[in-house]
Amino acid sequence: MMKIGMSTSCVYPLSADEGFRFASLAGYDGVEVMVTREASTQTADGLRRMMDTHQMPVLSIHAPVLLLTHFVWGRDPQIKLEKAAELAAEVGASTVVVHPPFRWQSTYAERFLEIVRQTGNNTGVSIAVENMFPWKVRNSSMQAYAPGADPRDFDCDAITLDFSHASLSGHDALELTHAYGERLRHVHLCDGAAAADDNRIFDEHLLPGEGRQPVAEVLRHLADTNWDGHIVAEVNTRKAKSEAERLDLLLRTLEFAREHTAPAPDDVAIASGVALVPSI
Repeated sequence: MMKIGMSTSCVYPLSADEGFRFASLAGYDGVEVMVTREASTQTADGLRRMMDTHQMPVLSIHAPVLLLTHFVWGRDPQIKLEKAAELAAEVGASTVVVHPPFRWQSTYAERFLEIVRQTGNNTGVSIAVENMFPWKVRNSSMQAYAPGADPRDFDCDAITLDFSHASLSGHDALELTHAYGERLRHVHLCDGAAAADDNRIFDEHLLPGEGRQPVAEVLRHLADTNWDGHIVAEVNTRKAKSEAERLDLLLRTLEFAREHTAPAPDDVAIASGVALVPSI
């Protein structure tokens, strides 16, 4: 069954506990935990305390693969991924989101896809590789990831689609959705307005509908095909000047998701046993 969750990164730089609290206030189905240097994000006991306090399940774990989390759980990226999957299994989360390796992580990159599949098999957790984007340095494009930024050609079983990353890559998210096919198991709900030729390495994570990606069309396609993965809001609320303003941004994101994944009127009528008679 499709669920709509919220990443704790949505309230950055606030704590993970605040992420759980805002997700509960807004009415999301659950939380994706970004593992950070914050101790509560790194242990099952820490996550369970927040789950119990706010009555919110953990749907997914985002492995600590960002530059800001370089030293979380040591420096070995394979151990980081394995620990993230073990943590997910302990708290009942079905998915771990992981980025492709940085090119300078050459040893890890060589075995990345093997490690992803092995970790998934060992833990029973879906390891969904996220689409990334090329970095722009002095007007030149730099391929920062290996085996690449786009997992469509990877030999992996599960993929995470991020709309903001698609934007910076110059990709159409609906085309990516079709290309990923049944391997698409997780979605980061956001939007992007930046073009592939913009000199940026940091993506926008706009509210859905505020960028140029076909977010509504992708959600509608997923709903129409009875997709059963998780849609997780990953939007930037750092400019919010108050708690009420931040909550409004998160509510608007959730409303967008629910609007565009709601059953079509015909489906509702059929499910309720009402015969549809065309008007004359």
